[in-house]
Amino acid sequence: MELIKSIVFLNSILLLLLLFIGSVYSQISIPSKQDGFWYENRNAKTDSILIEAFLDPVCPDSRDSWPPLKRAIQHYGSRISLVVHPFPLPYHDNAFITSRALHVVNDLNTSATYRLLEAFFGQQDKFYNQATFHLSKASVVDKVTKFTSNAIGNLNYAAVKAGFTDPQTDQATRTSFKYGCVKGVYGAPFFFVNGFPLPGAGSPLDYNEWRNILDPLFSPEEQLRTGNVDFFL
Repeated sequence: MELIKSIVFLNSILLLLLLFIGSVYSQISIPSKQDGFWYENRNAKTDSILIEAFLDPVCPDSRDSWPPLKRAIQHYGSRISLVVHPFPLPYHDNAFITSRALHVVNDLNTSATYRLLEAFFGQQDKFYNQATFHLSKASVVDKVTKFTSNAIGNLNYAAVKAGFTDPQTDQATRTSFKYGCVKGVYGAPFFFVNGFPLPGAGSPLDYNEWRNILDPLFSPEEQLRTGNVDFFL
């Protein structure tokens, strides 16, 4: 009898837990389009290998992870599709504002998004610690706006400034962060290959590590073709 009561009690707890999880997920509104920025506007195809990268524009480890990943993408060519999701870490100064800048620019010109990301990676020291410690939020937004317009062309200053007052870019940045949380992302950089998370989250992968991960996913003939491409570069 006591065993039956225990089973009933445990089932009740499990049901309450499932209802709680369901209520949390029901509060996440589904966005009208997929999150993320496609590298070279090359969307994933059914026969391509998909890499999802969660990066923080002002995260040093995200910065260090980008050159070897970019080199790997160039090595494999069109057989690889890459989508970057901005993941603003709450303990990095101005991570949300710089991530929002990526959404602002992506709305204006998708071909400029990665140019801005690389600009942030190249000058991260302008956006954290003492560089912005004494600045108001409005001053930081203005600084990021000017930096962004310089990175993609000064003629875009007014459009970039307007983008930071558009609630849609704020919502898009929040959605990026929530999407990462739903996927179990807890740091940056964080990578998925064909939907499966890679080990070593929060640390960069070097070029050889990417080759060791991706080479086995190609047939010997495809590996030979990519090797020949490298030979002629």
